[in-house]
Amino acid sequence: MGNRAVIAFKDEHREEDDCPAIYLHWNGSEYSVEAFLKAAKAFGIRGDDPSYCMARLTQVIGNTIGGTLSLGVGCYGDFGHPGDNGVYWIKNWEIVRRDNDYEDEYKSQNYQAWHEEVYHDTLKANKKHFDVGAKVQ
Repeated sequence: MGNRAVIAFKDEHREEDDCPAIYLHWNGSEYSVEAFLKAAKAFGIRGDDPSYCMARLTQVIGNTIGGTLSLGVGCYGDFGHPGDNGVYWIKNWEIVRRDNDYEDEYKSQNYQAWHEEVYHDTLKANKKHFDVGAKVQ
């Protein structure tokens, strides 16, 4: 049980299995992942280096969800089946490909509200950790 996903970072210089990736046991829905990416971009975190992106996005997500479980890092090939929400392939803070087991993903009527809630929670949890935090709305 969970709301699992893998966020993998496209890197033209590596095989897919060797690309940096983040495992989420919870918060793997599209609205959460998009909110985390939007916050990383809002904080001005550089998006052009996959290893750097993985490190900083892990920080952003960890600061947001807290605790000591439910978040992992490694190479995409280390994670096996990605779980409920599949794989989000990221480049420059955008989802460029989505691999999942669902032909048509269900989007709740509350999708936008949930996205905004996660986004604002992410900003609040991270503002003190980034120099531009006070400028981000």
